[in-house]
Amino acid sequence: MVASTARAPRAGSARPAHQARKRFGQHFLVDAAVIDAIVDAIDPRPGETLVEIGPGLGAMTEPLVERAGRLTVIELDRDLAARLRKNAALEVVEADVLRVDFGALAAAARQKLRVVGNLPYNISTPILFHLLDAVEHVVDQHFMLQKEVVDRMAAAPGSKDYGRLTVMLQWRYAIESVLDIGPDAFDPPPRVDSAIVRMTPIAAPAGVDADRLREVVTVAFSQRRKLLRHTLGRWLDAHGFSGRFDLQRRAEEVPVGEYLALAAAPDGAVPPGEAQTPTSP
Repeated sequence: MVASTARAPRAGSARPAHQARKRFGQHFLVDAAVIDAIVDAIDPRPGETLVEIGPGLGAMTEPLVERAGRLTVIELDRDLAARLRKNAALEVVEADVLRVDFGALAAAARQKLRVVGNLPYNISTPILFHLLDAVEHVVDQHFMLQKEVVDRMAAAPGSKDYGRLTVMLQWRYAIESVLDIGPDAFDPPPRVDSAIVRMTPIAAPAGVDADRLREVVTVAFSQRRKLLRHTLGRWLDAHGFSGRFDLQRRAEEVPVGEYLALAAAPDGAVPPGEAQTPTSP
């Protein structure tokens, strides 16, 4: 899948010589109107701790710095990181974002983070789950992603886009699709439409075990065309579940709240890893 991790200078400026690198999924954002709309949606303020993932050539970085004063950027491309270090207002972390400790960044800043960026489309889901582990350290997140992924993130129960990704993000974030972006906004243009998503953390419901939720959701969506009695029903039997749950549905028909209820360790449940031998429903 084509990804977008880097950007070109704002319209009207000379473009530095930098060849987009396919292995990093680089597509440079060049539409000035789109850039302004994204920054307006983020609405950065002085004194906030902003972290940008994949700043590339700095098309979005520059207006963010203009409003916020300072910015931490995470860039894997060595050449682009070297360019970025020339800007004294930037703290450059040259690293794979999947190895960055966002909790440590928040601790160093002594405040929660506002995370923004144009995520590599080919590894966007691993990045979203990596950030999920640091949700307590985040004020909000604004990302450009493949529109198809944003649709899945923001989906409602019963839709074809509703799935494991939906549940595992919506249990900790309020998710809003903010802006659709066409391929022509990039150079070179990707083969997919893009969108900006806003992710605002919400408090974890009391009693929900994150590992158990992950297990429940994975099992439920393992065969999404089948009724849950064929998948989740077996899992619930194996865990001694004695409560009521409608298994005559498919996984995409179950609201997030019902998955959370199952993950709240109901009476009779066996902790993850201690399941009995599954029985037939």
